[in-house]
Amino acid sequence: MRAPLKLALWQCAPAPLDVPGNLERLEAAAREAASAGAQLLVCPEMFITGYAIGAPAVQTLAQMADGAWADAVTGIAQRHQVAVVYGYPERGADGRVHNAAQWIDASGLRRLNYRKAYLFGELDRSQFAAEAQSARTFDFLGWKVGMLICYDVEFPEATRALALAGADLIVVPTANMADYDFVARSLVPVRAYENQLFVAYANFAGSEGGLQYGGLSVVAGPDGATLVQAGREEALVFATLDDERLTAARNAAQHVRDLTVLHNPPT
Repeated sequence: MRAPLKLALWQCAPAPLDVPGNLERLEAAAREAASAGAQLLVCPEMFITGYAIGAPAVQTLAQMADGAWADAVTGIAQRHQVAVVYGYPERGADGRVHNAAQWIDASGLRRLNYRKAYLFGELDRSQFAAEAQSARTFDFLGWKVGMLICYDVEFPEATRALALAGADLIVVPTANMADYDFVARSLVPVRAYENQLFVAYANFAGSEGGLQYGGLSVVAGPDGATLVQAGREEALVFATLDDERLTAARNAAQHVRDLTVLHNPPT
């Protein structure tokens, strides 16, 4: 049986266009998360630059996945011995800018870089290019993990693809508004239940560029239970994922197994 995995969701206010300040805040959050025993710290969508900053700013600020910001986050992860997932604008080789998130582990290794597949509303579409990707997972401390970004989790195909790839945990950096509380309160637990895995959904709090973020960052279990949920204000919240809960949920509800059998019948 695998050792439990303790993660921290950082529900913070955005600080648009203040990259140095955001890196300083991340240093403090990583220190606090590591001091509490967390092995993973998840930041909101587009944390490094802010989300609602407009297409010109996004174009100016966009960096490659192996740029200076990644180097800075690598140093933070290594100093505090905690993995970090953070959102940022990434310029692709073709010049298009993507809404991206990167997972850097405690050793400083860049484990996964993910680009948002489903863009929400005119703001998202005016700032970024979407990118459809195959479901990518990797092993993190014995747990098979993957990523989505915000609106992606609202598409059952996206979470199911990761479940079929064997994911035990999906991490979702988010910038969701208060008008869409249903997602954090209800849809995220349903996604966890129907795929028999954990979902960790880290949102902003406060306002930015006319947007009012809803907070309510949540970790949902494979049985549909809410392990932890933040309120509206800034908070660092923790949840521990354990193999016993995952095994029990997969024995009780077997949607992923039964779907696999349907599409791959025994000969």
